[in-house]
Amino acid sequence: MRFGIVIPAHNEGDILALTLDSLLNQHYPAHQIIVVDDNSSDNTAKVLAAYCAKYPQVKQLYRSSSAHRLPGAKIVQAFYAGLSLLEQVEVICKFDADLIFPPDYLQKLHQYYTQHPKLGMCGGVCSIEKQGKWLREELTDKNHLRGALKSYRRECFEDISGLRQAMGWDTVDELLAQYYGWEVLVDNTLMVKHLRPTASRYNSQAQYMQGGMFYRLRYGMILSFLASAKLAYKKQSF
Repeated sequence: MRFGIVIPAHNEGDILALTLDSLLNQHYPAHQIIVVDDNSSDNTAKVLAAYCAKYPQVKQLYRSSSAHRLPGAKIVQAFYAGLSLLEQVEVICKFDADLIFPPDYLQKLHQYYTQHPKLGMCGGVCSIEKQGKWLREELTDKNHLRGALKSYRRECFEDISGLRQAMGWDTVDELLAQYYGWEVLVDNTLMVKHLRPTASRYNSQAQYMQGGMFYRLRYGMILSFLASAKLAYKKQSF
């Protein structure tokens, strides 16, 4: 089972090496690591060039983008630019550029995907440093797979028609995966260090915008209800 990783990066030159080192030192190695330099103005390109020269599985792609686009659309567009360079992988990963992964991270994902044929998405959880200790980042529900560290079985990714270029894309993908009969797993013991924690919590305005995005994507209330019902039923089964 081959893992392909796409990492959108914008001005992450000071910490990108930590992310890449953690991925290059995995017990179960990634087949490809594509880093998309999304219009960075710092030394991101220089850092990437050094890694590409040393590691053939690491590829660099520069993308010029507008700073005025909505965050959800911007990061998904950068992801798709990198996705086009992936070659025949069974698992597609979308990781942020400010994470440090434990050395058994991909190995654990490989075990989950191998043992559960209907597992469509899985991952660990983000942790942040507080008073010298790394603790789970309490930003979203513990059963929600954060957008910072998504992974998809290719068949699931194709069933949900990929990612939506809008705020809330990392909720829509889970609902659609459930709707199409795929399972979503979050391993709350698989802790990933988040070096630049999300600055703000989800609030009523964000929830409103996300609800509007559901409407704009034309999935409608019936699809959302069915997907949510499936998710609720599954949680009760465990």
